[in-house]
Amino acid sequence: MIRFLAFMFALALAAPASLVPPRAHASSDRALPMRFEIYRQNPADACASKCTWISARGAITADTPHNFKLFAQSHDLQGLTVALDSDGGSVLGAIRLGREIRKLNLDTTVGRTVELDVGDAHAPYASLSPRADCQSMCAFVLLAGVHRAIPPEARVMVHQIWLGDRREDPTAANYSAEDLVLVQHDIGSLAQYTIEMGASIDMLDLSLRIPPWEPMHLLTEDELRRMHVATETPTQAPSATVAASPPAAATASSIAPALNAARPTAISEQRWAMIDRAGSAVLARRHPLTIEGDEIGSFDLVVACGNAGSYDMSYTERRRAVSQHPLPAALTDVSVTAANKTVPLKVVSSQAGDQSDELVTLATATVPAALISGFAAAGNHSLMITTQGAATMTGIRLGNTGAMASLPRLAARCLKPLGDRADLSAGKVGGLALAK
Repeated sequence: MIRFLAFMFALALAAPASLVPPRAHASSDRALPMRFEIYRQNPADACASKCTWISARGAITADTPHNFKLFAQSHDLQGLTVALDSDGGSVLGAIRLGREIRKLNLDTTVGRTVELDVGDAHAPYASLSPRADCQSMCAFVLLAGVHRAIPPEARVMVHQIWLGDRREDPTAANYSAEDLVLVQHDIGSLAQYTIEMGASIDMLDLSLRIPPWEPMHLLTEDELRRMHVATETPTQAPSATVAASPPAAATASSIAPALNAARPTAISEQRWAMIDRAGSAVLARRHPLTIEGDEIGSFDLVVACGNAGSYDMSYTERRRAVSQHPLPAALTDVSVTAANKTVPLKVVSSQAGDQSDELVTLATATVPAALISGFAAAGNHSLMITTQGAATMTGIRLGNTGAMASLPRLAARCLKPLGDRADLSAGKVGGLALAK
């Protein structure tokens, strides 16, 4: 049985995921429902045997299979290739779309269609850029092609399927037995579909190891070939799959002694809440630390009063060694990204904890108030915590449940004189002081 929900089921181990930066796109139509159009390459350009293709760009919805079927009925698609450029979408929509594509014996690839100012309405001229992304459920639609060619510049990315209304902050959400039944049904359908399309079940297995708070896993050339995602071999060298170069190893002089602030405190994993720390009111949240679903520890993120126009942020991580994920000597880089801004944190201490197989890291920074207020604004927002050590990289996306209600209280306390800021009552300090 395929296992789901990393914090509920024990998932098998896999190689570390690559942190994948977002790729800029010329337009926002990837967020719109998927559209299908036929394009042909400008005859003035060099053109191989297949000069006409089907552009499939946008989000996969429950209506997408039906829309494609209508499109196929009104066009001659024989011998064409479907060029995918999508962030994914509906599980069942993707499965049904894939089966419609296979019925027509079409090929698939990953590519972004760039329209040209020539051609006609029947089949306008365009160029097919290989710099395109096929994410999440799009990767399973890709399997529908009888022949599947993936350019070296293209990116195929996968992650765990999750209930859409609880993806933004999954550890803060509640799940019923009916929810689990629904997800397990979808996983079973995906498993059957993957085998039906001639791909390895290892692709689905790998996808289910990437929880929604981690970056999507970028499939390597070896994985694409070994899992039978690609049936055609690229003709040029693949581009790098890791977003950043490995950081330089930390030196002994850069590691300070462990601080008392690195001691674990009873902070909520379910929501952001005000707690008392060393007599001061702060906003805090705890989250599991994972690599491809394998839990290796946890971290606390704390926001405290800073100077005017800023907050003081601290990151405290307790990491342990597990199979296939040995401890680095130290973490060298920690950063937080929110509201379209990335702020590096200074690693104050990163060294062995009370136990030999534990690494305790403390990093701090002064962050703009706009970054925190943007993250805590109404609606679903998240921030990304990225850490690096020698040959080690993690990325965790943390939601804002509870932040909108708690941040105004912290901001009000920050306006008070320093001696008046610790105003939590004596009976409500620590742990979940104001979580309720």
